[in-house]
Amino acid sequence: MQQDIVHTIFLIFTGAAVLATVALFARQALLVVYIVLGVLLGPSVLGLVNDPELIGDIAHIGIMFLLFLMGLELNPREFLLLMRKTIVVTLASSLVFWCCGTLLAVLFGYTFREALLIGSVMTFSSTIIGLKLLPTTILHHQRTGEIIISILLLQDFIAILLLLIVEGSATPGQTVTEFVKLLLALPLLTGGALLFVRMVLLRLLQKFDTFREYIFLLAIGWCLGMAEVAAALGVSHEIGAFIGGVALASSPISLYMSENLKPLRDFFLVMFFFSLGAGFDLSMLGSLLLPAMLFAFLSVAGKPPVFRWLLERSGETDKRATEVGVRLGQLSEFSLLIS
Repeated sequence: MQQDIVHTIFLIFTGAAVLATVALFARQALLVVYIVLGVLLGPSVLGLVNDPELIGDIAHIGIMFLLFLMGLELNPREFLLLMRKTIVVTLASSLVFWCCGTLLAVLFGYTFREALLIGSVMTFSSTIIGLKLLPTTILHHQRTGEIIISILLLQDFIAILLLLIVEGSATPGQTVTEFVKLLLALPLLTGGALLFVRMVLLRLLQKFDTFREYIFLLAIGWCLGMAEVAAALGVSHEIGAFIGGVALASSPISLYMSENLKPLRDFFLVMFFFSLGAGFDLSMLGSLLLPAMLFAFLSVAGKPPVFRWLLERSGETDKRATEVGVRLGQLSEFSLLIS
């Protein structure tokens, strides 16, 4: 088993390095490379990786770290200030994209329940792509960056709530009482995390802040610990990790933790996107290609004018509204997670 894991990791990262080199010369996104590599090495093509579920279990940790880092960067006070500026635009655009996505899914013959889920994943834009497309000067000094960041943060918050709802309704025979318990677990988990951070973690960080290795270990332990506590309360590991990050966001050490955990997160995220590709069934491509292309077109071509119109109505200039719309014209990594 150990040799199998080593061999699988060798195939993933060596193959990713080779394809990533080609992709960079072609100016293509690396996330696409990882998915394509999964398709090539997975059961549908070469069959060199026959257990995508094993990789998916490992990659699950990467998603927890991704949400933990998002939480670390989400200072509650700054979030509330930014939210006031764009809450109407974000909610209105989410409703428009949800309705359009749901309607298109219904036209392709999906059940209404499936169509609602498909519509929901159309509402989000990628936080990773959106921030990477921003030059540093725009990100820190111009209103364009503030608008984009606030919209993306609000969308991430909506996605977390949607994950909670999907998890609560996914179990067959789930009763209303059990679903309410799941919703009550969220504030209980948040309150407990904030209290523990204030009473224990911050004091430990202040006392041992010169030991970088200790801070690294404490961050990982806190992230995984919150994930386990959340699972014990009936909430997903991912939401627990996100709450753990938010609880630490107001600490001065949060930026240091975020920067030091990014390589670890990237390692697991490569495996996550690889597992997505390895799980693809190419025999279904013929029936899914047309709707997939239309959904992609709806996102890339439909989001920019909608954001532009809404931002203009909120008082932004035509130039700024157009730029923000173009930068938000894609789908989010949360869309994959919810799916």
